[in-house]
Amino acid sequence: MTSLIFGIAIFVALLIIMSLYRMVAGPTLFDRLLGAGLVGTKGLILLILIGFIYERINMFIDLAITYALLNFVGAIVLGKYFERRREMPR
Repeated sequence: MTSLIFGIAIFVALLIIMSLYRMVAGPTLFDRLLGAGLVGTKGLILLILIGFIYERINMFIDLAITYALLNFVGAIVLGKYFERRREMPR
């Protein structure tokens, strides 16, 4: 069972690398923001899988919830920033 979870964790890590590529090489700013959100979400899943591997799921769930909250707040802050930036006269 641990080897299955380890394989899934490696697959999620590869998906994070692909999302990092989108974040760095995105043609527009919104593609980069979407890539950053994907990295945060997949990092959350990876934390939970690591908790299953080390059999300390309680500790890693707490870390994952904190990371999800930071990811959510970051998305809200960036959205507000770009909304206000668009309304400002140039």
